[in-house]
Amino acid sequence: MKELIPKDQYGIFADTHDTARVDSLYVSEFFDKKHKTVLRNIDAILSPDSGFSAEFDRHNFVPTTYTDQWNRKQRRYAITRDGFTALGMGFTGKKAAHFKELYIRRFNEMEKFIQTLVSARQEFPLLTENIKLLHENPKPYHFSNECNMLNRIVLGMTAKQFRIANGIEKGISIRPYLSKDQIDMLETLQKVDVGLLVAFSNYEDRKRHLEWYKTKLEGDR
Repeated sequence: MKELIPKDQYGIFADTHDTARVDSLYVSEFFDKKHKTVLRNIDAILSPDSGFSAEFDRHNFVPTTYTDQWNRKQRRYAITRDGFTALGMGFTGKKAAHFKELYIRRFNEMEKFIQTLVSARQEFPLLTENIKLLHENPKPYHFSNECNMLNRIVLGMTAKQFRIANGIEKGISIRPYLSKDQIDMLETLQKVDVGLLVAFSNYEDRKRHLEWYKTKLEGDR
């Protein structure tokens, strides 16, 4: 399965449909179970007489494969939060409770990360793609810092602040509410920032150059 955000140390990742998932191989490792045991538990959930619907199975347990040390194709699953919850019902004991809590927390963090990425992609698609290329394991702040900086330079506030000020629902793109000049300036600075990300690792250096560039563009009009 293709990954939008790579697996972390617990095997949690985001797929290309912006869904947080976990690799069944990692689940078996952290819960100290053989992978074939985890697969057997998943097979029980996917069984027609399990009580779970076919729609639940299809969405929450996506079959995929990996190559083992003997170069053999082996099956595994990419599991959603709900799938993990169903699977984790059979994991009991103090140690299992600890890891269930840890995984729930990591799912929450990944889903917040996905929300940040989706929002950034709506407003700055070119910048978002290049941030992913520049960072092997991008963090939410890699996207939010850059997007907030550009919006502050052009709009005088972040997208969140703009939504609050204009009564726009959370998660809705602010682009339809901007003027043509604001959109043009954001598009231009986004392209400039792509180059600055490579040239300057320091946030303040990029901010200073972008502010100067905006002033120069406005002065040339």
